[in-house]
Amino acid sequence: MKYRFSKSLEGFSSSAVREILKLTQGSSIISFAGGLPAEEFFPLDAVSEAFTRVVGGGKSALQYGLTEGYKPLRESLCKRMAAKNMLVTPDEMLLTTGSQQAIDLLTRVYIDEGDVILVESPTYLAAIQVFQAKGAKIYSVDSDSDGMILDDLAAKIAKHNPKMVYVIPTFSNPAGRAWSLERRQGLLDICRGADVLILEDDPYGEIQFDESESYPTVYSLGGKAEGGNVVYTSTFSKTVAPAFRTGWVMGDESLIRQVARFKQSADLHSSTIDQQTLYHLLEHFDLDAHISLIREQYLDRMKFMSGLLKELNWPGLKWEEPKGGMFIWVELPEQINAADLLKIAVKEGVAFVPGATFYAENPQYNTMRLNYTHTDKETTVLGMKKLAKAMESYLQNA
Repeated sequence: MKYRFSKSLEGFSSSAVREILKLTQGSSIISFAGGLPAEEFFPLDAVSEAFTRVVGGGKSALQYGLTEGYKPLRESLCKRMAAKNMLVTPDEMLLTTGSQQAIDLLTRVYIDEGDVILVESPTYLAAIQVFQAKGAKIYSVDSDSDGMILDDLAAKIAKHNPKMVYVIPTFSNPAGRAWSLERRQGLLDICRGADVLILEDDPYGEIQFDESESYPTVYSLGGKAEGGNVVYTSTFSKTVAPAFRTGWVMGDESLIRQVARFKQSADLHSSTIDQQTLYHLLEHFDLDAHISLIREQYLDRMKFMSGLLKELNWPGLKWEEPKGGMFIWVELPEQINAADLLKIAVKEGVAFVPGATFYAENPQYNTMRLNYTHTDKETTVLGMKKLAKAMESYLQNA
């Protein structure tokens, strides 16, 4: 049969991270590629107890559920959000299959082919994929360590008349940036004045290394969901475990209602048994203490990897230690193409993600993203030695 695929596949590329993970799965390759939490810190006993409570409640726990998600979990999440000055009601929140589905559903609801979306430079590659699949035009806003540069944001809004701006202001993927308060407030004010929706993606916000620092969400600066121009999404993948595939999206009720309509056609609802388990976990487990533990461990791993990067002593090597999250963004010497380096690195037994895939336009080919959360110190040392050997081979054959 001759298959006739939809036009949405035109110009649509597979995820570099997913392809690299497939390459490393079940192999001896050390991977700094995926955004993987450390399995040794998964709260296995607490999850097991929570699951037991769910199935002990009777067969109804295995029944279909609401498209909007398990209401007790939404109510618990509303309380957690309120503690961060983020006011929301259960009717202004939808549970999703990870925050990735929230990005996809909102794009389906809000973006037509040809609409413009502005993003950071660089930004989350799987969001770029979603926007491309919808046929959106994606333009990058000049960005530095404090976030989007507001003058460029205003200029590109005036030039392109975007329908949405997509941002990861707190410990961004891939660059690990934490936006300044000025940039967060400026983004809100400029977009509000231009009637542009903001999609704030916040999977890493709770992995904050210095608890004395304050990183208010853009959503919280907006005040409330009703009539607001910020839609916020987050996930349990980084704080509990990715296998739950449970995230949430919140915003004005009329927007959330339309997102729920599209979710009905996509999957009816996300896994209710996972949502119920997470509810009991929140009720009977000290999640905040657990998050404090992984913050401490991930800070230690980040500092350790940063120290190993210093020992490489490559001329032109640049990076900034992130203030949270899961990644170190590395700028290599100008003559290095990270995609070519990766081919050699995989032969040596180590993998990373080339940075060019994180750009909507004008990619920097001499960049790479390293994950420091998944590997222990011994494995990290070995992986960095392999990376150094790959670079030596690259330079010899350049």
